[in-house]
Amino acid sequence: AAVIWPRDLDQNDDHPILRDSKKLSRTQRNYMREYIENTAIDFSVASVNNQEIDSINIRNASFLAMHRAIEGLNVMPEFLLVDGNAFKPYLTKDTRDVIEHKCIIAGDDKYQSIAAASILAKVYHDDYIDNLVEANPDLSKYNWTRNMCYGTAEHINAIKEHGITPYHRKSFGPCK
Repeated sequence: AAVIWPRDLDQNDDHPILRDSKKLSRTQRNYMREYIENTAIDFSVASVNNQEIDSINIRNASFLAMHRAIEGLNVMPEFLLVDGNAFKPYLTKDTRDVIEHKCIIAGDDKYQSIAAASILAKVYHDDYIDNLVEANPDLSKYNWTRNMCYGTAEHINAIKEHGITPYHRKSFGPCK
């Protein structure tokens, strides 16, 4: 996800609940979604599918999803704050100019824009999983609505028992 956050709100003291999505409950993240979408100057959420991940690897797929999120913005950012320690430079579509960026380890604990993006990415992911399971009830045997497709012991045991689905990444260790 990409979020352009108002600079006057980019202080942890102003919005203490706006932080790393992993430190919030699902209820808190869902509550924050509306606030973020209504408060942000602009936001975009993008994804890559499992075939793309298998084709280009998880790291490059993460960069691709970030680039897609940036492309989805209506307002082109002047500078990118990126959560983590690596990023493939983003070139604008029209002019092929590089937008400068800075990688920040644990950035979702330091910048409101990164925290907001983290929350939106997690909420949209969880909604996708819920909708996928609702449309394909047979997937409930993997307990995805509880483990959200993460590599938990429960999920890995379900893979061992039931095999993989068309939605699994074949490059993920237990699915190879």
